[in-house]
Amino acid sequence: MLHTLFFVALALISCLPSNNAAQTNFVTCGSILKLLNSDYSFRLHSHDVKYGSGSGQQSVTGVEQKEDVNSHWTVKGQNNKMCERGEPIACGATIRLEHLTTKKNLHSHHFSSPLSGEQEVSAYGVDGVGDTGDHWDVICSNESWMRDAHVRLRHVDTGMYLGMSGRSYGRPISGQMEIVGLHSPQHGTRWTTSEGLYIVPKDKDSTHEEYAHTEL
Repeated sequence: MLHTLFFVALALISCLPSNNAAQTNFVTCGSILKLLNSDYSFRLHSHDVKYGSGSGQQSVTGVEQKEDVNSHWTVKGQNNKMCERGEPIACGATIRLEHLTTKKNLHSHHFSSPLSGEQEVSAYGVDGVGDTGDHWDVICSNESWMRDAHVRLRHVDTGMYLGMSGRSYGRPISGQMEIVGLHSPQHGTRWTTSEGLYIVPKDKDSTHEEYAHTEL
């Protein structure tokens, strides 16, 4: 049902007025997006498949396919902190990313990843509620996170950077790539936004939300 409403919303969105064009470039709280790794061109992905080692939590991988609905993530504020829908995410802000399909948060902790032995990245929580292991700092060079900019996500609890190891899984998820936490902002740790439904910052005189979207 959630996915049906999401796609109906996308179908109903019309073009934004030209005076709002600059505002549509922000990544905002409540936006639903796909994250594309700038170095490998794979999208951040999850699914109801658990790791066979490490924490045993829901796995997080990278996929090349543009159309996969399991690559959608909702941008949220950190635990116990208000994040108003449509509010631009500031560079340096702490966020959570909730997997749209399974309602688990992007997470990391001191477990080894299955292929490279780097730090494991998983999806954790129930109905979007997890713990501080779900917190990520947005590292970017502007005042706010811009959709066309390269950013890095640094895990608050461990200081690791969200990245790709360059290693691929076999069955049952053949071709999907390993997502890990890396010690430094090295190759594989740059991300940019791609397809999604972006909530445009509210104009002070506006009485309704506006959206910008790209193809799924």
